[in-house]
Amino acid sequence: MSSVIELPWQEERIIHQCQRLLYSFNYWLGHSLLDISGTPIEIAEALFEAPFVLVSHGTEPDPIFNYGNRKALQLWELDWQQFTQMPSRKTAEPVVQEERDRLLAETNTKGFVSNFSGVRISSTGQRFKIENGIVWNVLDQNNQRCGQAAVYSKCQFIR
Repeated sequence: MSSVIELPWQEERIIHQCQRLLYSFNYWLGHSLLDISGTPIEIAEALFEAPFVLVSHGTEPDPIFNYGNRKALQLWELDWQQFTQMPSRKTAEPVVQEERDRLLAETNTKGFVSNFSGVRISSTGQRFKIENGIVWNVLDQNNQRCGQAAVYSKCQFIR
């Protein structure tokens, strides 16, 4: 495996995505997602290694993940390349798709939704429940929506 895939936070586009994630979180919620200072690459590394799950997807008709930190990759049991080629809808079983769609639509309208809970599924079929999550719209340098992101630190596998 190449170092680019093993260390995606070193890629320029991922460094920019990390900046958008941090800026947008602060814009909508009024506080930092992660208290960190340093160079953009140091900040991108810190987000990738953060002790919480952080994911984002773009604005495609069937949005594809464009970011997942190490905790996310471990949770979904995928490597960077697999994760960033997967439509985000595939993280939810068909029976909870409607609730997931409602959450994303509400986020689109309000800018963010906090304290969300839901059941998701890993690439190997392991189900887990997310609690106290936050979903927000990701903004570009012109404050235009360019995706959505989610963060949470509390999840539990379901048998």
